[in-house]
Formats: sequence, structure tokens, C-alpha cells
Amino acid sequence: MRPVQILAASLLIVSASFVGLDIPGLYTQPASAATNDGALARAIAGPWRTASLVARDGVRHPQAELDFFGIQPSMTVIEIWPGGGYWTEILAPYLHDNGTLYAARFPVAKSGEFAEGNDAFQRKLNSNKAVYGNVRVTAFGKGADEIAPVGSADMVLTFRNIHNWMEGGFADEAFAAFYKALKPGGILGVEEHRAAADKPQDPAARSGYVRQDFTIELAKKAGFELVGSSEINANPKDTKDYPEGVWTLPPTFALGDKDRAKYAAIGEADNFVLKFRKPTK
Repeated sequence: MRPVQILAASLLIVSASFVGLDIPGLYTQPASAATNDGALARAIAGPWRTASLVARDGVRHPQAELDFFGIQPSMTVIEIWPGGGYWTEILAPYLHDNGTLYAARFPVAKSGEFAEGNDAFQRKLNSNKAVYGNVRVTAFGKGADEIAPVGSADMVLTFRNIHNWMEGGFADEAFAAFYKALKPGGILGVEEHRAAADKPQDPAARSGYVRQDFTIELAKKAGFELVGSSEINANPKDTKDYPEGVWTLPPTFALGDKDRAKYAAIGEADNFVLKFRKPTK
């Protein structure tokens, strides 16, 4: 996601309605529960979620993806660059009572898109303390790796961000920060736009696409071991060769109305989903 799209998404904020929910706790499920059947489904179905983000559930598959990563409601989870809050709207209530959610936003800036995006995200958190009041905000970016106390996290999650770090020249630094924050045995969950495997990887990932094998090597270089991959967000219609890169496709439609029906028929990008583990020894 480009910073400008992150900012635009960040401005989509709605207030929550909590009829039938206990406040301040959203769930009565005990921390020892070993199933997501109720808690995660309720978080995804929550009335606080933004309508335009809910509309993307059919292509983003939040339940299946988080289940693949093995998330549990008692975990300490770090979401990297939450942007407009698609995943925060799910993770914050899910972890509210028994877990901890760190939102590692952009590094502090006095002006510009990053500052505006941070302000918009903070307004979202402030808009409903019952849902977002327990979220712990930290910063992540080039030269900013204190995303949580060292060795404290059970899981780090990043969705469609690696191309930004490659463009910024700190992808290796990013994976090192995740490794540092995780406990031994902790999980790194990654989703990214998948580049063609038969073409060289642009080191700056200017098209927004990243090769899956390139990402695996980035993670291994940082010390992670690959646990598995999922095709839940695959899209074979995506030819990955568009005038404005991945942003040509929905939901961005960078070309506006030009060939809009064509790109709408292709749908959102082909995305890989990878699960890594920090070794226990």
C-alpha cells in the first residue's frame, strides 16, 4: 500500500454500536480457550467495523488468514503499519480482554502524509475506547525498530507492506526488528503482492509486487524459519504488468475510469501468505 492510499483509507472512520455487548470487555471467552470459533468470528462481524472495509472481506479472507497464522485471543500481537485499520478493527476487539495489541505506526513526523496518516489512525483509536482503548501505539520505520519490548510478542503481522520497505531501502532492517520483538517460537505472518517468479526482482519493488522466494530469503536472512504458505489470497487473473503497477487494480484504480471495468474484472492483486517462526534455540 502506498502512503497516499494508506492515508485515504485511514480517513474512513465510523463509530461503533455496542448493543448486546458487555462494556468495557467485549468477550467473556477465557484466556485459556483454544479455539477462535466464537471470538474471531464476533470480531469480524462487529458493528464497529467500517462498511467499506467489510466489503473487502470476500477477497481478504480475514478469518481464514488469521486462523492460518494461528492467532489466539491471549496473545501479544504486533500489527505493522496498520494504515486505515482494516486489520486493527478485527485485532483490537479480538485481543481486548485477554491479549495485547501493539500498533506499530509510521515514525513520528511533523507534517506530510505520514503525519496525517498517524493523526487519522489516532482519531480512529480515540473514536471508540471500548474497542481500541487497549491498543498500544509504537513506531516502525527506517531507524525505528522498538515496536515492542524485546522478546515480548507472540506474533508479528504485516499485510502488503514489504514493497514499501524495499523502496525505502530497509527491508532487511524490518525483518530484523520483527525477529527482535518476537519470543522464541513466535510467529511472523506475512501477506504481500506476488511478483512473477520468472522475472528478476526489482530491488525497489516499484510495481508494488514482490517475489515470494525473495521474501522467504529476506525472512531466513533475519533468522526465521518458514512454517508454511497459503493460497487463500491467490488470484490467477492477475498478470502483474499494469501501467501503474499493482495500484492499477482495485481497490485503488490508479488509472481512474480508464479501462476500469477491465481491471475490476481482474480483481485485487495476487497475494501470497507466508507463516514464519522464530526458532526456539
